[in-house]
Amino acid sequence: MTTSTESHVRFDPYDVELIADPYPMFARLRDEAPLYYNAEYDFFALSRFLDVNKALVDHATFSSARGVILELIKANLDIPSGMLIFEDPPIHDVHRKLLARMFTPRKINALEPMIRQFCVQALDPVVGTGRFDFVTDLGAQMPMKVISALLGIPDDDQEFVRDHVNAQLRTEAGKPMDHTRGLSVGEMFAAYIDWRAENPSDDIMTDLLTVEFVDETGTTRRLTREEILVYLNVVAGAGNETTTRLIGWAGKVLAEHPDQRRDLVDNPGLIPQAIEELLRFEPPAPHMARYVTRDFTAYDQTVPEGTVMLMLVGAACRDERQFGPDAGEFNIHRTARPHLTFSVGAHFCLGSALARLEGRVALEEILKRFPKWEPDMANAKLSPTSTVRGWETMPTLVP
Repeated sequence: MTTSTESHVRFDPYDVELIADPYPMFARLRDEAPLYYNAEYDFFALSRFLDVNKALVDHATFSSARGVILELIKANLDIPSGMLIFEDPPIHDVHRKLLARMFTPRKINALEPMIRQFCVQALDPVVGTGRFDFVTDLGAQMPMKVISALLGIPDDDQEFVRDHVNAQLRTEAGKPMDHTRGLSVGEMFAAYIDWRAENPSDDIMTDLLTVEFVDETGTTRRLTREEILVYLNVVAGAGNETTTRLIGWAGKVLAEHPDQRRDLVDNPGLIPQAIEELLRFEPPAPHMARYVTRDFTAYDQTVPEGTVMLMLVGAACRDERQFGPDAGEFNIHRTARPHLTFSVGAHFCLGSALARLEGRVALEEILKRFPKWEPDMANAKLSPTSTVRGWETMPTLVP
């Protein structure tokens, strides 16, 4: 087995051309450099499923407390309390438990009629036009409306909130994140909080204003205003991105596999497993970073304390060692095995059930209206940034 020092494979998270189709490179990393080192940007990377899975669970060695994006970790910024995706247990567990009570299976399942209504409202106007954009017509609209309804954001402000929150953790194609801006803690939500404090309702904002909990010091208290702002920022950001990218990838991947698309039209009961396969096949966040808290040794190399490890989820989700020799192929009939698109362990995505539900309902409603479509790739726009890989637009021609 060769190591990264002997291999000529190259992984650059800012190389737009490389990230446009990273899978041949990911396959070489798994085979030739399962522990890879990039000297230019000074980071290590794991690419095999078992390695990534084990490292994501090991928060004592691979910490989220300095951020989960390479540039943020390098900048060593102050992370606001309550930014639970940037926290480790035990403080992470306290904050996560608070939000988890707002994302129970009962509460998520009760959202299906509203999600379906939003899909119908987005799709019906484009029927008969001959064109449908999976992202701009639906993927960028429906998740925004759902999370805004959960939070209590007025209709007129939803697009602004979505775009502002998404921009916080996004990078420009080919460039590192501009960490000099710091991390916003959602000041735009301040006016909503003040109004909702006087006008309580059945939404997450009201829940956060009134919930009592036991904090990490053992004190029973309510959330501070600053903590509520951070929570709202986290929920708004997490509630949009994954489902938007999932719907965009559905437009491209299912068109490339028309037989499987036809299977879904004929048997909508297959749609949930198609959603899982789409999530595995094209993870919206192809890698996540961790700060290395202590020396770590693997594949005859030592990763020193104080460096950054990238967990290459996109590579791990196509690892033949986990998913079989056809791991690089899209197959909705694949025997289900756990993937890492929603992470694993303490940081398993709190909104995963919501994303799956939104994806299922969206695909059901799309296939009812458009059993066939052809992507207009000349006008499709990929977002190959260092934090997200998905479609900004996915226009299609529909009969």
